Amino acid sequence: MTDDRPTLAVPPIRGTTAVMNSHPPFGVPWSSPAAAGFDPTRFARVLNRAQSLGSEGLLVLREGRAVGGMGNPAWKANIRSIRKSILCALIGMAVAEGRMDLSATLESLGIDDREGLSPMERGATVYDLLTARSGIMHPAGYESDWMKQIKPPRHAHPPGTRWTYNNWDFNALGTIYERATGQGIPEAFAGRLAAPLGMEDFAAGDAFHVPSPESLHPAYPIRLSARDLARFGQLWLQEGRWGEEQLVPADWVRASVRPVSDAGDDGAYGYMWWLCRDGIHLPGVILPRDACSARGWGGHFLLVVPSLDLVVVHRAQTETEPFRTVSKPAMGLLTAALLDSLV
Repeated sequence: MTDDRPTLAVPPIRGTTAVMNSHPPFGVPWSSPAAAGFDPTRFARVLNRAQSLGSEGLLVLREGRAVGGMGNPAWKANIRSIRKSILCALIGMAVAEGRMDLSATLESLGIDDREGLSPMERGATVYDLLTARSGIMHPAGYESDWMKQIKPPRHAHPPGTRWTYNNWDFNALGTIYERATGQGIPEAFAGRLAAPLGMEDFAAGDAFHVPSPESLHPAYPIRLSARDLARFGQLWLQEGRWGEEQLVPADWVRASVRPVSDAGDDGAYGYMWWLCRDGIHLPGVILPRDACSARGWGGHFLLVVPSLDLVVVHRAQTETEPFRTVSKPAMGLLTAALLDSLV
């Protein structure tokens, strides 16, 4: 879009539940970017930049209301590793209900894998997995080449002593959740998040398991549209509250975005959320201290900045080849331009 009042490519997000007492119904569009606190000309340039990057979609919310975007916000795609932040929400509910214990060890839970866990590995706790500090470097499903490359040797670090972004932790957490609750992640997501959040594009079959020959613990991909993913981001911005209902305990949301590990150039890491550390979060932009994001391979980003009442969803075409991926540096510059458009 090139005009100075960009709008969504389809009608605004439906819904009648007020997400905050001071906010109108979720997704009701602002009359213009200027009304939402953006310079219209600069905001239009942000959308043009996203198009030039080959982005599949961009959706910007302020105070839970649609400011504008590019692409089709109803287009569904695999959110890739953003699934992990969604599992964080489900685990928070299970912990509050007394069905999961973060201090439980893998040995006490009977968790193993094809190669067999050693006594040291069986001593890892649910908390260690939640924070990607288990030290368990077994083969895992849904691993990218980068994830395989950064893995240290097995038994290099005892549980709880070193952070490594590791799909074994995230996938095994899915197994632990399903055993503890007696409900599969696809069903839990549909009933406990998608339905109460009013996700309008999500359908049965959009969340599923992907087994792996390398591991007993499957991945759990989820396909979402930008506007449905934005709902999840808004939920986190509001500390787990949606309308009159506290879907995820507020204490859990706050804990999830408290830095546990230094993540180098990516800032910090909490409970399966990427966090800001001294302004460091994405290349080329300094973000507020409370910024956090969920990220998926290829350029899928969900950025939440509570201090700015801002949620940003970015989508990339990673469904069919040839893929159009968007790099972290490109996303950083796009985010910098968006923040610069605030007045």
